[in-house]
Amino acid sequence: AGSCPASEVRRGVDVRMQERKGHAMKVRDLMTSDVEACRPDTDLAAVAKMMWDRDCGFMPVVDAAGTLRGVVTDRDICIASATRRLLPEYMSANQLMTHPVHACLPDDGVSEALAAMKRFRVRRLPVIDMNGILKGVISINDIVLAAERGAGPDAKEIVSTLAAICARRAFTPGTPAVA
Repeated sequence: AGSCPASEVRRGVDVRMQERKGHAMKVRDLMTSDVEACRPDTDLAAVAKMMWDRDCGFMPVVDAAGTLRGVVTDRDICIASATRRLLPEYMSANQLMTHPVHACLPDDGVSEALAAMKRFRVRRLPVIDMNGILKGVISINDIVLAAERGAGPDAKEIVSTLAAICARRAFTPGTPAVA
């Protein structure tokens, strides 16, 4: 799947499927399909405006063919602006995006997506097809809201994932923190 294979998500992850009403809940059941993406050359002020307009803090970066190339978060923009002492309009998504990207497939189980979020300590996963084309995004919030409705993984699995995501990272003063 190009520069962001879905196999990256599954490698080494022990997954147990959560059965709901005779079938395993799939990423496609919960993901947001109507996602906005930016191009690598989009300036970060424009990316921030897209995030503001869509009330989100995560922007997939795709090439002209729609292939996922990276992701940018609102935190990335804030930290880069402060540490590089540049206004966002003078930086591009390509300069800041996280890549390679951890992604999942629409037919992956929701428990698989949670396991990937836990392993890679991320709150959101782009959803791609087998060719790396962006199809949507699944977030921990999507999964929590489904659980509140009585669908998806149980609360213990969600809390375990959130605990792993939010755990403090090892940090030595004077060295950059690893995200």
